[in-house]
This record gives sequence, structure tokens and C-alpha cells, in this order.
Amino acid sequence: MQRHRPPLPLSSKKIPPRERLIFPLDVDTREQVNQLVRQLGDAVWFYKLGLQLFMSGNYWDLVAQLVDAGKKVFVDLKFFDVPETVASAVRRMKDCGAELATIHGNDAMLAAACAVPRERLKLLAVTVLTSFDAGDLRDLGVPPAVSVEELVLSRARRALALGCDGVISSGLEARALRNELGEQLLIVSPGIRPFENQRVRDDQKRIVTPEEAFRSGADYIVVGRPIRSAVDPRAAAMAIQATIAEVFGS
Repeated sequence: MQRHRPPLPLSSKKIPPRERLIFPLDVDTREQVNQLVRQLGDAVWFYKLGLQLFMSGNYWDLVAQLVDAGKKVFVDLKFFDVPETVASAVRRMKDCGAELATIHGNDAMLAAACAVPRERLKLLAVTVLTSFDAGDLRDLGVPPAVSVEELVLSRARRALALGCDGVISSGLEARALRNELGEQLLIVSPGIRPFENQRVRDDQKRIVTPEEAFRSGADYIVVGRPIRSAVDPRAAAMAIQATIAEVFGS
């Protein structure tokens, strides 16, 4: 019988509840971005822009457009290169208006990126992608004795010690991260599936519901396909916002 685990205290960071939902703009063109943003309206206030959109050629213009429209922006390009190159990229990006950005690499690279003076931009270290499970770690050469949770914790400890503001982690590991590393760590959790979508077959392997993520300690959730693929994307986003409001009592 599975032992019931009581929920952790909710994140006490002063984040407006409506901004705790991040929607990834995983589309190909500016026209598709504009259509989605118009369609979602006030149901989404935080947008993630990743590699797919980067290849459109309008990436930074779109970042500026969203910021000018009063939206929050998460630059998810997972900078991974030699330390000086990544530090230079962060230096060039830090004033673009984005709130969050991802970096991924060894200690020297994380330290170099985090050493760049930043007022607004928060840097998040990638721990283990939510599309990975234990078998994928074996494929990458991680010893069988090391579990996904242990690797996530190890990488998060390093990231926090080196100056990162937070991490990208599945909601399955959020509880362990919050228990060990405390409230100072920012936790952004992808791989979110509302209850009715839990059994959807896609590339996400470590999934939780919005409520499970927040009650395990996540600060933000990233929800893409359950909103984008819905018959009414705005209604799907509003349903998640209603869950967030209920969880945080707003």
C-alpha cells in the first residue's frame, strides 16, 4: 500500500497566481505566435520561447513584442557551450526583458553564466529532462545505481551552490528538492498533465498534475500540449488557472 505523503507548505514566493502557469510557444512562425497569444488572452501571462521558435528567425523580436504587451517571458534555449561563450550569451541576453532563462553544463559553465551581473533575469539549470526516465539515463552512461531523483538532487545542489536561481525539474522530484534545498530554490516543472490527460501518449515520461506539482513545492508549471491541443485552448488554460487559484487560495 502506498504511503500517503502530506503536502508541503506551498511556495511562499510573491508570484501572482496567474503567472505560475507558463505556456510554451512551440510553433514555427510569428503568425502562429500572434494567433495563440490573441486566442489565450488573459488566460496566460507567462510564455516560454524555445528552440523551435528560435529557428523562425524572429525570436528576439517576439521576446520584445511579448514583453511590450505586458507578458512575462522565459527564454528556454538551454545554453550549453564553453564557459566564456555561455557567459557572453547571458551578458547579451540579460537586458532583453525576459524573466527566466535556461543553462545546462558543468560547474565551470554554470559559474561563468551566474557570475554575469543581472537585475531581472533569473537563470535556471536543467536537471533531467522530463522526457527521460531511468532507461534513458543508462543510455547516457549514468550508472544504474544512480536514480533519476538522485541525479536531479545532485545537479540542483551544484546549481544552487554555483549561483543559479533555480532549476528545471519534474514535479516528481520537486518534493525532494524543496525538502533538501529550501524555499530559496526556484522550481519550474514541465511534464504537467491535467488529470484527464494523464494517459495521453507522448514523449513526456515523468508527469504530474498541476495540483500535485504545486503541493510538492513547484513555483511554476509549464503546460503545453494539454492547452494547445484542446478544442478550446483558452478554456483549457482557464481551467488550469482555476486549479492554481484554488491551490493558492486566491
